[in-house]
Amino acid sequence: MLAVKQSGEGVSFEVRVTPRASRSALRGVSEGVLKISLTAPPVEGAANAALCEYLAEVLDVPRRSVTITHGLQGRRKTVQVLGLDAATLTARLESAASD
Repeated sequence: MLAVKQSGEGVSFEVRVTPRASRSALRGVSEGVLKISLTAPPVEGAANAALCEYLAEVLDVPRRSVTITHGLQGRRKTVQVLGLDAATLTARLESAASD
């Protein structure tokens, strides 16, 4: 189960990114961390930008609502999504994973 922290503005959760994958995809949850594969390389912020764009698309929120708050240089990151609550986040992730 994904560990989600609710705040007044939205939610935050941890993500483990695997760059340079053959396709961008949700790979499940392990130890409370969402695992995501991205096609972008980890060069000059390309994977960070791809992560924000991918999550915005999956969660059906504007790109500006998704930010990386911790872990810009590593594979493990904390992501904040404004305008969602924990239940909506979980439902949208489950829907995207089943597609």
